[in-house]
Amino acid sequence: MRMSNLLGKRTKEAPKDAQTISHQLILRGGYARQVSTGLFSMLPLGLRVIQKIEAIVRDEMNKLGSQEVLMPVVLPRELWEESGRYETVGSELLRFKDRNDKDFVLGMTHEEAVVHLARSEVFSYKQLPFTLYQIQTKFRDEPRSRGGLIRVREFTMKDAYSFHETDTCLNNTYHAMHNAYEAIFKRVGLKAFISVASDAGMMGGGISHEFMAVTEIGEDSFLVCQQCNYKANREVARCAHPNFNDASSRLEKVHTPATESIADVSQLLGVKPSQTAMAFFCLDAKQQLVLVMIRGDLDINEAKLKTQLGMKEIVMADEASISKHGMVAGYASCLGTNSSQYRLLIDESLRGRSDLVVGANEKDYHLKGFDSKRDLKDMSCTWVDVSSVPDGSTCIECGGTLKLERGVEIGNIFQLGRKYSESMKMTYLDQNGKAQIPIMGCYGIGIGRLMACVLEEHHDDYGPIWPESIAPYQVHINVLDPKKDGVKEASEQLYLECLKAGIETILDDRGEKAGFQFSDADLIGAPHRIVISPKTLADGEVEYRTRADKNSVRLNIVGLIETLKQKLIG
Repeated sequence: MRMSNLLGKRTKEAPKDAQTISHQLILRGGYARQVSTGLFSMLPLGLRVIQKIEAIVRDEMNKLGSQEVLMPVVLPRELWEESGRYETVGSELLRFKDRNDKDFVLGMTHEEAVVHLARSEVFSYKQLPFTLYQIQTKFRDEPRSRGGLIRVREFTMKDAYSFHETDTCLNNTYHAMHNAYEAIFKRVGLKAFISVASDAGMMGGGISHEFMAVTEIGEDSFLVCQQCNYKANREVARCAHPNFNDASSRLEKVHTPATESIADVSQLLGVKPSQTAMAFFCLDAKQQLVLVMIRGDLDINEAKLKTQLGMKEIVMADEASISKHGMVAGYASCLGTNSSQYRLLIDESLRGRSDLVVGANEKDYHLKGFDSKRDLKDMSCTWVDVSSVPDGSTCIECGGTLKLERGVEIGNIFQLGRKYSESMKMTYLDQNGKAQIPIMGCYGIGIGRLMACVLEEHHDDYGPIWPESIAPYQVHINVLDPKKDGVKEASEQLYLECLKAGIETILDDRGEKAGFQFSDADLIGAPHRIVISPKTLADGEVEYRTRADKNSVRLNIVGLIETLKQKLIG
C-alpha cells in the first residue's frame, strides 16, 4: 500500500469525548470513524487488523473441527418466541416490523437461529457431537455506548454452538474451547487476560466462564485469590465469612431515633456495621414480598439475588407491602413476624452470628442481641449467598486473600444444557431409535472489542505498537528526500521486492518531511520500520528500527529482504 492512496487521515488530537486510549488512537490513526452512538465504519487500516484477528479465530476454531456457517442478522419473531426470549429480553433487543407488518428482531445473539438450522439438518446420534460457528454482525441496543469499540451497539462477533449427547461430551468440548480461547488471546498479542467463573445471565444454562482483559478501563470487576486458582466475576464470586466469636446475649430493645441507615445506627450505638444486620425488601415473580437479611457492612449482589428469585430485574417493594406484614421500613427485621406469609432469605454472612443489632419493626427502635441460631430456629427461611464480595475478603477455597481487579469482557463460554434445544423442540434419534434432546454449549468472542483491548495494552505516547500477528502492515518504509540521489528509485525497488516476498508493506511515497512521516508511522504502528535517505543510501544501507524500540541500526540494502524475513519470523 502507498500512503498516497491510503484512505483515512491521521490527526494529532483526538475528539474530546474519546476517553480511552484505544478510542483516541483508533480515531487519530484513521482506523475507524464514528457514524452515530455506538456505530462505527471501519477504514482500511482498521479492517486489516480486524481481518487478521478473524483469521486467527478461524484457525483455532477449525483446529477443533468446528464448521463455519453464516446465519442472518434479521430474525423472525417466531424463533425468539419458541425459546421464550422474545418477551423476557428487554429493550436491548431491537424489534421492528417489515412492510408486511411482520415482526422481526436484529440478532444480538444467535442461539435461536442455530437451533433452527441444526434441527433441519441433524436427525441421528451418529451426527453428534458437532460445533458450528460464525463471524457475524450483531446488534445490541446499548443504553450507554462507551470507549470506542469497547461497548458499541453494532459489532462483529464470533459465536460458536456445540451439540452433544452427554454432559461428559459437552465438558470435553467446553474444556477444548477454553484452551482455544487462551490460544487466540495469546496469538493476537494480549498478555493480561484471565478466565473467571461468571453468571450465565440471559443466556441461561449452568457453568459459564468469562475471559477478561485486565485493564483499569474495564466496567466489569472480578476477584482473584492471591494464593490459589480461585477466580470469579464479582457477580458470582463467593468468600468465606470471618468468625466474629460473638457472645450470645438476650434481645434488648433500644431507642434509636432517626437512624434508618446502618451508618447512623452504628454510630449511635457505638458498634461496627459488621455487628448489625440489614433488611432489604423486594418482590418476587409472584408479587410476593421478599425480605433479605444480610450483614450490615455488606452490599446486596443484584445478580445473585436475581438468580435466586429467577427474575430479570429486581422489583423493589413499596412501603405498603412491607407494613402489611408488620414490618417498618428503616427499622425492619424478621423478628416478631410470621415468616410463612412472605419469603425470608438469610445471607450466609449471618450464619452463626449473634449479638447483632437488627430492626425492631417499630419506628425509632432497634433490637440488640440478635442470635441467628436462636432467633431463626422456628422461622421459615432459606439460607442464600446474595452478598457482594469486597476487596480483601477471604477465599472460600483456601483461606487466602481475594484481590479485586477490573477488566473488559473479551470472550465467554457457556454450558447451555437443553435450555434452547428443548424449548425449540430439537430432537435426534439415539441408538435405540428413541427421540432425545441434544445438550448445547455456546462460545463467543467480540472481535472489535478484542482489537481495542490489544490496543489498550500495546501503545506508547505516540501511537499503537501492534503485535506482529495483527498489525495492519508488517513493514513501513519511510522515504526522505525522494528527489535526491536515486532515493525514490531505491525505495520503489525495495517496496516491490517486499511485496514479491510476501511481506505486507506500506510505502510513504508522499515526499513529506521526516517528522510528519514518522508521526504517521507511529500511528500506523507497523512492527518494522525502514528509513531510506540520501545519507544512508550513499553507504548502501538503510536505517532500521522496530516500532517498540527507539534505537535504530544500519542494515545493508543488499540482502535486506532476507534479513527482514528472518526478523519477521523471529
